Amino acid sequence: MIRLITLFVMMIGSTLTAQSQYESGMQKAFGLWKEDKPVEASAMFERIAAVEKTNWLPQYYVAFINTLEAFKTKDKEQINALLFKAQAAQDMATALSPDNPELLVSQCLIYTAWIVYDPMANGMKYSGKANELYAKAYSLAPNNPRVVYAKAEFEIGGAAYFGQDTAPMCKEVERSIGLFANFKPETVFHPNWGKDRAEKKLAECKK
Repeated sequence: MIRLITLFVMMIGSTLTAQSQYESGMQKAFGLWKEDKPVEASAMFERIAAVEKTNWLPQYYVAFINTLEAFKTKDKEQINALLFKAQAAQDMATALSPDNPELLVSQCLIYTAWIVYDPMANGMKYSGKANELYAKAYSLAPNNPRVVYAKAEFEIGGAAYFGQDTAPMCKEVERSIGLFANFKPETVFHPNWGKDRAEKKLAECKK
């Protein structure tokens, strides 16, 4: 019995240590990102992902960070490198958590980055795919604020390009802000971004 108790305590101790290492690693990665060190943050999330082989979150953030960085540059070689890196991480995260609305949104952001990079070459190629995934995400999580906001923002871009009315999408952006107010992520490390972007987009809608 004493041996069993000792073994149990050791198992609990190792679990807590692993959890502590995971949490400290994630906090460090977020800290680097907050300090505007995306390369270092992405590398830190990659190291965490190498250990946390069944956890989709580290790969999600590798994909998300590199996608956001792709929006910030005009350098074609850099955009290609960033988006290929983002897609590789995205694929690994999706394999761990299929039909995950948060991952569907991040995949759509990768598609959007490709469209922004070269609208003529990539618009037709990726717009339909993004619309399809946003529809799927919405069917899975119609009250997820990121799903509602990101879907509406993407549709606003398309409607504006074709000279269509954006009012219905703007109403969805407004609805997403209310959803953000009541949204509680599963853990402190789960996606919780978007409210400020939704508020900015709503302000643009009202101009």
